[in-house]
Amino acid sequence: MTQIANSRTIMLEFAASSGLSDTSQPPRRYLWTDAFAVCNYLELFRQSGDPAFLQLALELVDQVHRVLGRHRADSGQQGWLSGLDDQQAHLHPTRGGLRIGKPLNERGPDEAYRQNFEWDKDGQYFHYLTKWMHALYRVFRVTGREDYLRWALELAKTAHRAFTYTPAAGAVPRMFWKMSIDLSRPLVDTMGQHDPLDGLITFLQLHFAARDLPAIPAALSLDPEITVMRRMSAGLQFATRDPLGIGGLLGDASRLAQLIDRFRLEEMDRLKTLLLDIEHSLQAYVAQNPLGGPAQYRLAFRELGLAIGLRAISGIHAIMASDSPNFSDADPIAKLLGELSGFQHLHEIIEDFWCEPVHRMSQSWRQHADINDVMLATALSPDGFLQL
Repeated sequence: MTQIANSRTIMLEFAASSGLSDTSQPPRRYLWTDAFAVCNYLELFRQSGDPAFLQLALELVDQVHRVLGRHRADSGQQGWLSGLDDQQAHLHPTRGGLRIGKPLNERGPDEAYRQNFEWDKDGQYFHYLTKWMHALYRVFRVTGREDYLRWALELAKTAHRAFTYTPAAGAVPRMFWKMSIDLSRPLVDTMGQHDPLDGLITFLQLHFAARDLPAIPAALSLDPEITVMRRMSAGLQFATRDPLGIGGLLGDASRLAQLIDRFRLEEMDRLKTLLLDIEHSLQAYVAQNPLGGPAQYRLAFRELGLAIGLRAISGIHAIMASDSPNFSDADPIAKLLGELSGFQHLHEIIEDFWCEPVHRMSQSWRQHADINDVMLATALSPDGFLQL
């Protein structure tokens, strides 16, 4: 079975099992997984021309907003997270943010923090919200419908306002890792290592998409938020041994390169620094020999995140090969890309391993089946997620 056909099969099965196409199933929505799924359906539509895949993408967006844009049934609260009435909330479904979709309700104000339990509790994550902004942006790019871009911008405004803070007068702003469902209090007050960078690049992406559209109100300009994110990102170190984190950095580098290429964005120094951190990360990751163990001791979605990111290297290479006039002093970047190319084969190792049915029968796969399935589909056909 070809990679595209495999991706198609996975995504049709996900639509049925998660309650998207099979309405007899209760909707099982999870924001991270669904952001990748939207991009996958858009890519299947591009490849096949079959409008059924575009319809699945649009229906998934609507279902995510109706489920994760509202309070949980077991929370004691009702209605949309924004507090808007139904009519206004359908016009502005992201204004209150979106829940993660974890199985358990969030930790109460008087409940002690316990790290192991926090992973299963609901709330809002900034890096999940940026993934959904990207998914909405991709729908806008495919359909031309500006309401999807406006929803992404409104979500960016809401997320920035809720997650960022200044610890003291004149200090560098920081971010909370996890917020309560209603965004009124932090649930985890440490800062995610890559959240400021992810926010900056996502906000720039939305900014350039919206700047020439007269229908987008000036109040949705992200100029103030971009200024804060630039300041917050300055001087941070992004190197990590986490494969999902490395994959995210590669995706960020790809988006940044595309923004530089298309919009003369003056971010060459940031791109060089980012690629250098990625190189150090991959060297440290490979030194652990992480891909030699049995399936039951591995987390597929983290490895698949790396595989998706590794697919972005060829895209950056293509920009460089096009002799883009917007890249100045490109030799250091070309050298770094040459180093990174030595790691590209890892995506095939990861994809081949997890395409084996016996490996997808392991408990580690079945415990996270939705996110594993969808990210495997993305790894097999990544352009819908990686392209601006």
